[in-house]
Amino acid sequence: MAGIKSLGQQQVVILSLLALILAQAQAQPQGCSTQLSNLNSCAPFVLPGATNPSPECCGALGAVQQDCLCSTLRIASTLPSLCQLPTLSCGSN
Repeated sequence: MAGIKSLGQQQVVILSLLALILAQAQAQPQGCSTQLSNLNSCAPFVLPGATNPSPECCGALGAVQQDCLCSTLRIASTLPSLCQLPTLSCGSN
């Protein structure tokens, strides 16, 4: 629990979204779920202030089929409204 408290609120939200995306992937064909679970190596690189992604992350991302990734992103984009939260509005930075 102490580890979670030391994370910033934004980091907890990002990691929670990653967990939800992976859980949603279970509803998709097994291949997609496996591809997305390999993206765990990318988790450190989606946090604010992160450095460039590792070769492992880039390899895992390159191995995800486009329809799997797009479907997962569509699912993730609906999560705020399903949780009755405001729609995300992300700036260009």
